[in-house]
Amino acid sequence: MFAPSRDPVEAINSQLRRAGHAVHCTWIPALGDLGDALTQLNPEMLICRPQADGELSAVAAVRTQLTPEVPLIALLDVADEAEIAAAMAAGARDAVTLGRPDRLRAVIERELRSFRLERALNTTLQSARDYRKQLETVLKRSTDAIAQVQEGIVVDANESWLGVFGIADASTIVGQPLMDLFEAASHTALKGALVACLQGRWTDHVLKADALRADGKILPLEFVLSPGEYEGEPCVRLIVPARKRSEHELASELADSVRRDPATGLLYRRPLLEAIGARLSTPARGGVRYLALLRLDKFAAIEKEIGAMASEQLLIEFAAMVREHSNPADIAGRFSGTSFLLLIERGNERDVEAWAEQLVARVAKHVFHVGAKTLSATCSIGLGVVPHGSPHLDDAIQDAVDACRRARHQGGGRVAMLDRADADSRVQAYDQVWVKHIKAALMENRFRLVQQPVASLRGDDPQMFDVLVRMLDHQKKEVLPADFMAAAERNDLLRNIDRWVVGASLSFAAQRRPGCLFVRLAKDSLLDRSFPGWLDGQRRATNADPARVCFQVTEDIVAAYIQQAKALADAVKSRGFRFAIERFGSGRDPQGLLAAMPADFIKIDGALIQGLAGDVDLQQKVRALVDAATKRGIETIAERVEDANTMAVLWQLGVQFIQGYFVHAPEDVELRAEK
Repeated sequence: MFAPSRDPVEAINSQLRRAGHAVHCTWIPALGDLGDALTQLNPEMLICRPQADGELSAVAAVRTQLTPEVPLIALLDVADEAEIAAAMAAGARDAVTLGRPDRLRAVIERELRSFRLERALNTTLQSARDYRKQLETVLKRSTDAIAQVQEGIVVDANESWLGVFGIADASTIVGQPLMDLFEAASHTALKGALVACLQGRWTDHVLKADALRADGKILPLEFVLSPGEYEGEPCVRLIVPARKRSEHELASELADSVRRDPATGLLYRRPLLEAIGARLSTPARGGVRYLALLRLDKFAAIEKEIGAMASEQLLIEFAAMVREHSNPADIAGRFSGTSFLLLIERGNERDVEAWAEQLVARVAKHVFHVGAKTLSATCSIGLGVVPHGSPHLDDAIQDAVDACRRARHQGGGRVAMLDRADADSRVQAYDQVWVKHIKAALMENRFRLVQQPVASLRGDDPQMFDVLVRMLDHQKKEVLPADFMAAAERNDLLRNIDRWVVGASLSFAAQRRPGCLFVRLAKDSLLDRSFPGWLDGQRRATNADPARVCFQVTEDIVAAYIQQAKALADAVKSRGFRFAIERFGSGRDPQGLLAAMPADFIKIDGALIQGLAGDVDLQQKVRALVDAATKRGIETIAERVEDANTMAVLWQLGVQFIQGYFVHAPEDVELRAEK
């Protein structure tokens, strides 16, 4: 109740309780407190005791803005027809007086009953709409394989689901844990997706998992999840869509099948090289491209021991591991009799190395089953960078071949990398060209920003963006950082690029007012003592709100220059900006950095995110980082998230935000011209 004193509040409480209503009338003495009370107390009625002209209209305006469905009653000294009409014109449903307690109770009971009926009706209608939508989905997918799960237990499954798993009788799985139907490596992603779906935070993402059929075979599945209801209780429906292929799809699949080895599912050599060449003819969307050559170590000795047919089965099993470990966008094929070649695109070189090292470790742990025999093996991987611009496929392949040979000669079971562009004497000549381009681009303002959204795993839209930089050549074509940043670093130009990026980011923050803009700083800016003073001038010039900008520095730079990094973090935070450590978690002592640095965010290294969905050890490492950060009030962001399974695992691990191409590709930042 909005009133100048507590007396009318107590009077109404007394009147309603004597009439048998279990009510509690809360006193709101000031108009400024009314908004919080309406949103926090969830009231069923608002009573106003106006003291000044226009006060009832002001209360009605706040009510209409925040809780328009809540009835407003005016409590007056006199309630004749003229006063009642005026109160209703101001926004009240009716007007009452303390002098007529019978009418007061009747009006309040009428409005409470009306409000409760309307609320119940709206809830029922919404439930009916939700149920109808769910029912339509199920009917539409009536030939799909569907299972219903409550609290991790299978409570129902249709015939198609039983057929997928090779189960004859539903009673064998109903009442059993869902996880019993899937391999252990898929459990974390499944659990995360189930929780997210129940909370309404899982949309149309496709989840991948390895099913365990009744005959012991492993079946890779892709399915969607939707919230539902089973016997009056919430449940999650897992749906494996039935494939309905058109003639065009069948023709396409037939054409693709003749390009692939039926045993491994990978491309033959010629289609492989054609596919890689076609991909390289299109500009990369960002990050880096590498060729990876994979080969089992000491294969000749293995073949001699188990025979040619059995060794071919070993290669087939190895190829299956390679396919499972790769991204859908990777191009993979059989390059020679015993080696495989892949074109992979990742965020940076560290991600490529992490992908390769995780595959090497996975093969080393794996027990191969060949007929009645079991054996262990290792593999070597050679990596060759594919430069942007005008890539030479033959050079990159030769780099990968030479790198793989080096890894094998060093004992095998390892990763080796060659980068011809950075390994020979042409580096200085390249740098001379790039230095001219970079300086000219700075002078001619031919840099531009792109932004990549940071998504919340808690369901809200934080309006957070990671800022990336691009350079435009004289033909206005985009030049990726991978092409020019190394030359800029070798020639002390990163400080100049950083200052352009910071200035443009502050202008963007002032104009568009994002929730948070993440702006990275290089080592040169970290060590630049004049940076805080220069930043003050930029903030005044742009009038940007510093709380909307977060400066981020990589973990390896912070670890190498801990005192300078702490000084920079203190300096920007004292000015109202925020501070983050990116590529976090792969260093020597990340826990020590958390304790030493006053960070607002940590961005978990994308190299840890690669392969996270199927690696229990990695999941434990990431969980430890999240727990340590949470204890210190530091928010966590996972970098370079590329698929729904990884997102589901991150939900389960407690990560709060994610970024990467799964969320959104980078998009241009548009700045309005200053008037």
